Amino acid sequence: MFQEENKSPVQEKEYVSITEAAEINNVTRQAIYVAIKLNKLKASKETSRWTIHVNDLAAYRNQKYSRAKSTYEGELLFDNNKGYYSVKQAAEMLGVPVQKIYYSTRVGRLQAHRKGSAWVIHIDDINRFRENQGASSETA
Repeated sequence: MFQEENKSPVQEKEYVSITEAAEINNVTRQAIYVAIKLNKLKASKETSRWTIHVNDLAAYRNQKYSRAKSTYEGELLFDNNKGYYSVKQAAEMLGVPVQKIYYSTRVGRLQAHRKGSAWVIHIDDINRFRENQGASSETA
């Protein structure tokens, strides 16, 4: 009984509206419409309202594009297990803005490699940059 009281109304439904699907996926309603139009999300239109089965919504969420799944020549671009990180991940690790990472690669303070349209940074380069940042801030 207690568990049933904690369920949200959306969890109990078998079908959800566009608005509910957007809330569940943390995207805009427009993004849901686009996914339906591109046949990436199954939905049916009854009279003037779209309905989406919760299983179809879950399947869409699992196959949805993610930068973490990006590949280049058959290999993951940002394979953290092999020490490769995105610019955003490197910035988070270093506690600096993303633009500082881009600037540091441009001026040669941080090594990064271009793979397709993405910049990939190895953990060794991130650690070297961190060490150099510490040394340069001590002299300043």
